[in-house]
Amino acid sequence: MYFLPEKLDHYIVAHSEQEPELLQELTRETYQKVLQPIMLSGPYQGRVLSMISKLINPKSVLELGTFTGYSTLCLAEGLSSDGVIHTIDINEELVDFQRKYFDRSKYGHQIIQHTGNAIDIIPTLHTMFDLVFIDADKPNYSNYFNAVIDKLEAGGIILSDNVLWHGKVVEKLKKKDISTKAVLDYNTLLKNDDRIETVVLPIRDGLTISRKK
Repeated sequence: MYFLPEKLDHYIVAHSEQEPELLQELTRETYQKVLQPIMLSGPYQGRVLSMISKLINPKSVLELGTFTGYSTLCLAEGLSSDGVIHTIDINEELVDFQRKYFDRSKYGHQIIQHTGNAIDIIPTLHTMFDLVFIDADKPNYSNYFNAVIDKLEAGGIILSDNVLWHGKVVEKLKKKDISTKAVLDYNTLLKNDDRIETVVLPIRDGLTISRKK
């Protein structure tokens, strides 16, 4: 979803950091071989994720929703030299696709893949995280937050994608629209939780930055 006028959006992209060649290749292959390629973070948001990660320089990152690994590689760009990113996705069919691109990057040895239900996997990760990126199934967003908040270091950051949900968050809610209801509830949770401070950025489909106090 693009909330800015097309010309202005093109200008912003043109004057932002360029997408790395490896990620361009990953995008092309995703569109050729994988269903719902629109789930990719894309070049502009990818550069935003990369910049935030570089500013934090995390030692430990948790990503919920790997897809084909685009955002994983963007977040990995900011890892400290001994840093690690744990990325979780429920689709086992994409594991080899992800690993191919991870290993072509210089971060392959720092990326640990997990396949399965994130709610089950998160408790098995005995580490604290500096940065968490939530970009998975919307109905579980609040559950993911509750699962990770106690594993987030003080001053740590949670990034949440799709929080404007195609603009539906300001439209009349339809009774059977489970995903929009979940996003609305999640945004309210982030706003009201005293453990964090939150800002919503109108980047692509909405990106929230929440900092643990």
